Amino acid sequence: MEVMMMPSAGEKPGKGSYKCEKCRFVADLEDGDALPVCPICKYTGYVKLS
Repeated sequence: MEVMMMPSAGEKPGKGSYKCEKCRFVADLEDGDALPVCPICKYTGYVKLS
């Protein structure tokens, strides 16, 4: 079984769209960008969308 790690604020998970697990804010990242702390709810966990 493969375990997927959920990216967190401060990490640089790569280009794509990431949704806050709590409020559904979407952060669009380019290569080298770090995930922000969610500007809406201050949560740090994200799920990759694309």
